Amino acid sequence: MLQRFPFYAYIPVKDLARARQFYEQKVGLKPKEEKFGGVIYEFADQTLCFMYPAPNAGNSTASQAFWSVDDVEQEVAELKRRGVKFEEYHTPEIETRDGIASPVDTKAAWFKDSEGNIMALIEV
Repeated sequence: MLQRFPFYAYIPVKDLARARQFYEQKVGLKPKEEKFGGVIYEFADQTLCFMYPAPNAGNSTASQAFWSVDDVEQEVAELKRRGVKFEEYHTPEIETRDGIASPVDTKAAWFKDSEGNIMALIEV
C-alpha cells in the first residue's frame, strides 16, 4: 500500500549551519525552503529530503540515503573537485578504488558529510 506514495529521506545534523555549508557549497545543493527548523532540498522527479538538527546525528555506520546517478565516475570527479572526500572500503564485500566500488552490475561511492552521515552515489 505505501509503495503508491513518494518516499523521502531525512538528513539529521548536529550543526545545521555547518551542514548547510557542506551540502550547498561542496555538494552543490540549492535549498527549496526553510521549514520546521530545518531545510528542504528538492531533487529529480520532485523527490525531497529534509535536513534537520538532531543531537544524535552522524552515529549510523550505514548509508543514510543515496543518489541514483547515470555516471558515478563523473559525479565523483566533480564532487572531489568541490572538496568532497570519498570513503575507501577494503572488506570482503566491498573493495573501492579511488572511492568507487564496482561490484558485478553496479558502481557505487560513499562520502561522509560534515556531520558524519554516510551518503552514497549508485549507478545501476
